[in-house]
Amino acid sequence: MTNQPLAERMRPKTLDDYIGQKHLVGKGAVLRKMIDAGRVPSFILWGPPGVGKTTLAQIIAHRLETPFYTLSAISSGVKDVRDVIDKAKNNRFFDTSSPILFIDEIHRFSKSQQDSLLGAVETGVVTLIGATTENPSFEVIRPLLSRCQVYTLKSLDKEDLLTLLHKAIDEDRVLKEKQIIPTETDAVLRYSGGDARKLLNILDLMVSSENDNDTIELTDAKVTERLQENPAAYDKDGEMHYDIISAFIKSVRGSDPDAAMYWLARMVAGGEDPEFIARRLLILAAEDIGLANPNALLLANACFDALRKIGWPEGRIILAETTIYLAASPKSNSAYKAIGVATEYVNETGNLPVPLHLRNAPTQLMKELNYGKNYKYAHDYENNFVKQDFLPPELIGKRMWEGQSNSAEQKLIDQMKRLWGDRYI
Repeated sequence: MTNQPLAERMRPKTLDDYIGQKHLVGKGAVLRKMIDAGRVPSFILWGPPGVGKTTLAQIIAHRLETPFYTLSAISSGVKDVRDVIDKAKNNRFFDTSSPILFIDEIHRFSKSQQDSLLGAVETGVVTLIGATTENPSFEVIRPLLSRCQVYTLKSLDKEDLLTLLHKAIDEDRVLKEKQIIPTETDAVLRYSGGDARKLLNILDLMVSSENDNDTIELTDAKVTERLQENPAAYDKDGEMHYDIISAFIKSVRGSDPDAAMYWLARMVAGGEDPEFIARRLLILAAEDIGLANPNALLLANACFDALRKIGWPEGRIILAETTIYLAASPKSNSAYKAIGVATEYVNETGNLPVPLHLRNAPTQLMKELNYGKNYKYAHDYENNFVKQDFLPPELIGKRMWEGQSNSAEQKLIDQMKRLWGDRYI
């Protein structure tokens, strides 16, 4: 079937052909071990589109030689879930792996739909594999989440995408009939944005647009020109959703309320989930505005709560107010950077022991071991402050937070200078 999309033709059948997600399916990785052992518990795959969630579920089912059922949360109801569970019960044989139920976009399942899965997952009638682009902590009910491990998939990196590009050119039954020369790859990598499906759709578009030529040269200029002529051609699965939310967030981060309003209106007109937009604004308020204006986080949180109370269509006004406020607000990512720096130190130094003077001493033995000894209680000193070390000895003097140049953070920096002196100069 030459009319079958390239992305479908290139869908891998085995883990050895699977590209990316080495932290999950590479040699010795957690999922790889479970698959090789033939025992896979219920889990949820969380990651952006086009990174192999559906493919991984299919590979697991094939590897375990177990029945594979799939439901889409967009078009399936409680009855569909119950029908599949009944089929799974009938197809379960003694001492064999449970049938796999794969639910794409599980974040779109209602509470009642998710509730209908609980019994079958709990008793092992099915092994649930859910796929979602949204944070499961927000979108999956707690009882179901507690029964599933969550694995995070990452966007494909440059090396993965180039491997996929050359693999398609060399191995696809249609493409290998032509001479495809990838002279330049920056544009195709940039437009694919870590999404394997987009990369293959772009390649498919480039080949189909020059169908009469046996030799096709890929250049940055040619790729850009083709995509500007037909931007929907590489977005066959409706993933413009992700491009628009990206443009929206970048407009707010870039302090352009006019552009932010335009992209917000595009999402409203397109029927986007209002809570999805509000959640992105909530993250942005902490990540990109942060300490430059702590009220931004309060307003974004109030926006999220108000949307749930008011609903649609009036909720669009609340989103508009919050969007404009966040776009016009001063920006700082110092808190976002600080937790990143601190995490790097943790990864580098491991589990350093807590200094004795900072440890809790609830028992007499701990007190005898000098737990809490020499700790200075800040409120016993002038201005409720006294200099002492709070980091493990190996990290004393290391800075995690670097304040940025805005009026709100400058006040915090000045306070730290008054207290700590040279450490914050």
